[in-house]
Amino acid sequence: MHNLSKVQDIDFEISHIEDLVEAYGRIGGFMAKHLHDAAKLLLEMCSRDDVTMMMSFTGNLIATGIRGLITQFLKRGFIDVIITTTGTIDHDLAKALGGEYYTYTFDANDEELIMKGLHRIGNIIVKKEHYGLLIEKFTHKVLSEIADEKLRIGVRELLWYLGMKLSDDNSIIRTAYVEKIPIYVPGFVDGAFGTAILTFNEIRRSKGKESLIVDVMIDEKELMDIIYSSDKLGGLIIGGGISKHHLIWWCQFRDGLDYAIYITTAVEWDGSLSGARPKEAISWGKIKIQAKTIHVFCDASITLPVILTYVMKKLKFRKRRQLLHK
Repeated sequence: MHNLSKVQDIDFEISHIEDLVEAYGRIGGFMAKHLHDAAKLLLEMCSRDDVTMMMSFTGNLIATGIRGLITQFLKRGFIDVIITTTGTIDHDLAKALGGEYYTYTFDANDEELIMKGLHRIGNIIVKKEHYGLLIEKFTHKVLSEIADEKLRIGVRELLWYLGMKLSDDNSIIRTAYVEKIPIYVPGFVDGAFGTAILTFNEIRRSKGKESLIVDVMIDEKELMDIIYSSDKLGGLIIGGGISKHHLIWWCQFRDGLDYAIYITTAVEWDGSLSGARPKEAISWGKIKIQAKTIHVFCDASITLPVILTYVMKKLKFRKRRQLLHK
């Protein structure tokens, strides 16, 4: 039986993020208590110097202003490894290159939007010219520079190279480069960034030149070495899909995660990995039986500003682990 704590009524005297988190704990019920527990568990994870802190998240979040908050969390040393999707790369590049995103509505007339050259991400829109072609032009330029030096590169190294060419301080890719945070994108072809690599090589082929090979196996070897050399493993896992699975998949080869926070709105009843709770991962060895875990069933655009800000207010900074000796 779980430890019992008394439900308490709360009042309106909440003036700091710490007060809000404590209030969620006193509310006791439903996802408020889970959000409180997630904030406390993240604080514990980040307070230890023997935990390799990994964070996975999906690209849709980067279309929102959460992008800047994640970047601040990275700059303060709280994350050692990022695993994400091509959507993250696309949205981060588009914004860093001057693309503008606007709030809109879930009830948009999408037939009207396409006629106006607008893309929709939930209740956010971006102009067509601020996305695909903008990303392709920049990516082609950087790939051309790389191809002058070598014809095989890993995704992480390529992303650091892109980050070196960016000047936006809110860019996740630039921050990963500056802070030397490995950023892994196992499904890197699934978006404008991946397509730009293809079109770049098609242009080279038409000119009789060799293709530039982006080798994801280079990244897998790096990630394997990080996992095997870690004492304890912690995962802040936002959303589902390939980024979530890749993080927990690799952890099974090191006896599983010691800490895991899941934040998602996906359900488990269809057998999806995106909706699977931490307890299911135990059966695979992806999370240890004795691991500390919490599952927050809530929109990450609501939860992340609370738990990330709470940890940054409490700890200020964390000394990041240097995992790549290059």
